[in-house]
Amino acid sequence: METNCNCNKGFADSYMLLKPEEAGYFDLLRVLIFRNISQRKFVESHADDDLNETLGHRWLIFISILAQKLLQLMAKPLSLFGACVELLINLIALNGGVFWLVPNFIRVGALVLPDPKSEKYLSVIGNLDVRVKLDAVAREGYKYYPALSMMASKASYENQAFLKTTVEDNWKMEFVGFYNCMNDYQGKTTTQVLIALDKHEDQDTYVVAFRGTEPFDADAWCTDLDISWYGIPGVGRIHGGFMKALGLQKSVGWTKEIGERDESVPPLAYYLIRDILRKALSENEKAKFIVTGHSLGGALSILFGTILCLHEETLLLERLEGIYTFGQPRVGDGVYAKYMKRKLKEHSVRYCRFVYCNDLVPRLPYDDQEMMFKHFGTCLFFNRRYELQVVEEEPNKNYFSPWCVIPMMLNAILELVRSFVIVYQSGPYYREGWFLFAFRTIGIIIPGLPAHES
Repeated sequence: METNCNCNKGFADSYMLLKPEEAGYFDLLRVLIFRNISQRKFVESHADDDLNETLGHRWLIFISILAQKLLQLMAKPLSLFGACVELLINLIALNGGVFWLVPNFIRVGALVLPDPKSEKYLSVIGNLDVRVKLDAVAREGYKYYPALSMMASKASYENQAFLKTTVEDNWKMEFVGFYNCMNDYQGKTTTQVLIALDKHEDQDTYVVAFRGTEPFDADAWCTDLDISWYGIPGVGRIHGGFMKALGLQKSVGWTKEIGERDESVPPLAYYLIRDILRKALSENEKAKFIVTGHSLGGALSILFGTILCLHEETLLLERLEGIYTFGQPRVGDGVYAKYMKRKLKEHSVRYCRFVYCNDLVPRLPYDDQEMMFKHFGTCLFFNRRYELQVVEEEPNKNYFSPWCVIPMMLNAILELVRSFVIVYQSGPYYREGWFLFAFRTIGIIIPGLPAHES
């Protein structure tokens, strides 16, 4: 992965950029012992205040760089392992279960072999919950856009054939496209986005859904774990990894217009989506749009709204009905939070951040002094019983607090029990398969991980 930070930073008045490729393992150990972080060759810093050099912050930098180095070391084996796991799960699912594999293999032509490009082929995340039906809630009701966003966020993990079939045949919508977009810093297409059009007699709604972090994608995990930040004047400090994934240009930063670009090079997500929406909304006065995503996709969703504000895209902001995120990690600091609260209110944009129970991702990264990242806006928190609570910040905002380990493990056990009984409580549509049940057992060891995919 190319992570060289020798790039244009003129759009930022301050920054702290980590360069894992320039850090040796002994250099990392020195970070934990000595305070002079800014003098390290793998940290490029220019801040209007002293770089926070507390042990807690140095520990975050240590973990971030070490994790990125290990991930890149294991990138190919991890990807191969993931492909094998995904293939095996689909082989079992397409043949009716593990016990039918041998009988189908014996019978000539009975064994169904998975095709990764088929509409029946599901990702690992898709196999956790195979439902594709969009809940029948009233379009005029306040539940419709969250329900639509939830299904779009979930579907965005799948291949193009699956998405086209689901959008057109199950949701009865228009499939606009599924796009693989470039991360200019990594030099790879690591950002994916689904766009669909929900046509209605009163109002058309474009749905923009960013894909989240795929379990076996080392580059996506590096994006999440890159705690570099850029300080944009008047906006605040923003997570650098997320900005790069959204479409930050290495040579010129966040220019309003992208200019001419080689058509053989994959597009940058922000500029591609913005141009599609510009054209569509200018040609259709009754059209609006929503932006959604799960995990990393949620971070890209709210950041997409941020850059629209930064570029003063009035037409799009006036037509932006809402931003709905699920399991979204933290994106910016306190200054950024105040900026976005003001801008979202100014343009009457609804922002709903859904957090389920002990999900660890929305609670990361955490900094006691809030020098780095924090949440803002309304948090729609679901507890284990799916009871909705509206709060400013999710309960137990520090995932690593030792006081919460036992309650989180106890909750994981109760969720495992619920996997057996939910079908009797809520009906056959909510039946959980063996794969999801197996995934929930991980919560006993790593509390909060299964909640991220619930």
